[in-house]
Amino acid sequence: MAENQLEPVDIVVISIHFVVVLLLGIWSSYKANRSSTAGYFLAGRSMSWWLVGLSLYVTNIGSGSFIGLAGTASASGYAVIAYEFTGLFCLLLLGFVFMPVYISSGISTVPEYLNLRFGGSRLRLFLAVTSIVLTVLSSLSSEMYAGALIIQQTLGWNIYLSVILLLAMTVVYTITGGLTAVIYTDALQAIIMLVGAFILAVIAWVEIGGIDNLYIKYMAAVPKTTAVYGNSSCGIPQENAWHIFRPASDPDYPWPGVLFGITLLSAYYWCTNQILVQRSLAAKNITHSKAGSIMAAYLKLLPMVLMVFPGMVSRALFPDEIACQSAEACEAACSNPAGCSDIAYPKLVLELMPVGIKGLMLAAMLAALMSSLTSIFNSLSSLFALDLWSKYRPDATELELTIVGRVVTVIIAIISILWLPVIQVFGSGELFVYIQSMTSYLSPPMFAVYSMGMFWERTTEPGAFYGLILGAIIGLVRLVLDFVYTTPGCGEFDDRPGIVKNFHYLHFALVLYAITVMLIGGISLMTPPIPSKKLVRLTWWTRNDMSKREPMEPEEEGENTDKSSELQEDETEREKGREEEDKEEDEEEDDDDEENKSIFRKCFNFVCGTTSTKNVPELTEEEKQALLEKMTSIKEEPFWERVNFVNGVICLGIGVFCFGFWG
Repeated sequence: MAENQLEPVDIVVISIHFVVVLLLGIWSSYKANRSSTAGYFLAGRSMSWWLVGLSLYVTNIGSGSFIGLAGTASASGYAVIAYEFTGLFCLLLLGFVFMPVYISSGISTVPEYLNLRFGGSRLRLFLAVTSIVLTVLSSLSSEMYAGALIIQQTLGWNIYLSVILLLAMTVVYTITGGLTAVIYTDALQAIIMLVGAFILAVIAWVEIGGIDNLYIKYMAAVPKTTAVYGNSSCGIPQENAWHIFRPASDPDYPWPGVLFGITLLSAYYWCTNQILVQRSLAAKNITHSKAGSIMAAYLKLLPMVLMVFPGMVSRALFPDEIACQSAEACEAACSNPAGCSDIAYPKLVLELMPVGIKGLMLAAMLAALMSSLTSIFNSLSSLFALDLWSKYRPDATELELTIVGRVVTVIIAIISILWLPVIQVFGSGELFVYIQSMTSYLSPPMFAVYSMGMFWERTTEPGAFYGLILGAIIGLVRLVLDFVYTTPGCGEFDDRPGIVKNFHYLHFALVLYAITVMLIGGISLMTPPIPSKKLVRLTWWTRNDMSKREPMEPEEEGENTDKSSELQEDETEREKGREEEDKEEDEEEDDDDEENKSIFRKCFNFVCGTTSTKNVPELTEEEKQALLEKMTSIKEEPFWERVNFVNGVICLGIGVFCFGFWG
């Protein structure tokens, strides 16, 4: 089907996109400082606000959003936009509340904050491992599923070959350029994605005839195979499809869950997720970090027009395919007997886009996929190298850590390929329902630890750790119950226990967060408090304290207390090593065989980032201290501070208006 609808011009456009992205990735790899952890994992903390903003946005709006937002909107209306609107608020929370603490603490990864805040290593290790597993099973899985679906429905290529090609391209500039290459390519991908999505949105609106006609046609978009069970029917749009806030008993979007539950999950996602926080940590300073969050928050207003409404348009135009109800009809429409709502957006692309522009739109969707994959690769490699590998090899140099990060990137890419058959087997979408449940049941305890540690100085390490463990156990119990008692299909008798049937996962997330907070608070009050001198620049209340922070434990002094200072000390060691390497290389250049080895060595050095360390001057102690103060400073120029504040207030007001208007 798909291969007959793409013209040579479309293939050329897609090919040009791939070539441009690859060239940009290679160019930014040359530009990047790739030999240090700050350079490789945090882009040297040199990114401008607009690059941070575009990267935040496109990292979140991956191919899964094109598939998920449009597909969910086609099935149940635009209430799914609540995730985007709450994301707007939580981006402001990230920029104005969480980032000042993260920057002043001098961290490189989010779990590292817990190591500094509470001492010990079990919290950091537990959350690092949990974050890696959840990211692989949720973000990586959903992006691979969406990418495979796009390729299958539009290009008609072999899925394995296509995925390997995409992964190979993303891995090349991710392992060579680190976060610098990722952010630069993110910016390009964001522009391509927005242009393509705007074009399709305009064409879709013209085709449907505006919002009034969309309402009429959507409510009449009933498939011919609609099944009727007693007094209810499957496949008929409901009136509440045009509301965000629905009755508390609504099975999809109960208003307490939308208002509070989604906000809680969004706060965890935006404010404590390594993939997103890493972009803000790469900003030049706190001003650029805030401005990047504000820009991304403004962009969060666009999915309503670019993805949600087009999904509803797709159902209105193609009800028999998008809203199919019988297994036979769905199998014929999209080769998926469980449902075809996921093809809502690709269907619009294939049916409405003109030649050439269709290729641009497909390039945009693949751009979103590649952007998300690079973000996942870089963030997971930083978690592994900085939080896990450095724990078991505390004397590892920065060069070793960056090489480990590159190796982990390749391993994750291989896991992605091996995971594809599982995705195809569970193509019904049930796997991803469970994955969302997994996030909902496990993330509230994790966010409780971060929020309590940041805003309540009395929180102790035993309280945070045991509260997290007990909260995670409660969440796992509910997760197991969801696996055992699956949601029945339309018209089937629901014999699940009341705790599963009547306790919506968004409501459960709220209760779980409250329970975890009480556990953390209770255990903390029963254990000795942490001295205030050890909390300098580690809480919201001490973020501006520039006095010297005492280490949590005597043996940890000099370790993880001042990350940037540690990085510069490693720079001194590398400088000595480089002098010895240069002498050896000069001796090797005497004969042709050694010259050939040198060429191979240069290629190896480029991939591993060792070439960019040459001619780097050694810093004095005064320069190191000045760099430390600069990297952990949250001081702002008064004018730009006011500009950010005013824009934040305006963005907040627009978000409240959107909730009220569409609610």
